Amino acid sequence: MVTPVKSIIFDLGGVLINLDYQLTRKAFENLGIANFNDLYTQHHANPLFEQLEVGAIEPEDFYNKLRETTGLTITNGQIETAWNAMLLDFPAERLAWLDQIKNKYNIYLFSNTNAIHYKAFTTIYAQTAPLVGLNPNFNHFFKTPYYSHTLKQRKPEVAAFEAVFQDANLDPAHTLFIDDTISNIEGAQKAGLQTIFLSGGLTVMDLGL
Repeated sequence: MVTPVKSIIFDLGGVLINLDYQLTRKAFENLGIANFNDLYTQHHANPLFEQLEVGAIEPEDFYNKLRETTGLTITNGQIETAWNAMLLDFPAERLAWLDQIKNKYNIYLFSNTNAIHYKAFTTIYAQTAPLVGLNPNFNHFFKTPYYSHTLKQRKPEVAAFEAVFQDANLDPAHTLFIDDTISNIEGAQKAGLQTIFLSGGLTVMDLGL
């Protein structure tokens, strides 16, 4: 028997906002970083990017260390633009769905992200929200949004999930976690959460929640 779901924790990238990791790879290649996939992909991040995602370094330090790592004389702005290239759009119908689902469940967000991306995707959202009559503050959807760079922990670590549901006072057995990265799903399952792996072109709107 499936335990009833009372709360949902959403991933962000690939679940609520559309992403294209290849655009960031291509942008960095155009700047001269031929081996960018060795540094960062959807499934792997080298220590520099992990430090950024857990807030262990500030963006300025990240820019400097990336220049040191690559030996390239590229500007902060060039790095920021390339890093943000993967961030696409929030489909209007998905936002309208999210606005409705928050009336049915207690909803939360847990995203592996960083200060640079946070600034970019909240700007993208704020530009979209008025078009569909929504609050321009992205975080308003959630009881609490959890971001790895402020939580200081990242998925798929079990301790990161435990930090989320302990802070939010959630019962993991009654909580559903939705993500498009299998390692994060596996971490959530180890933490006792119900899970849905969003794959095969499915969107949250296809889940019948």
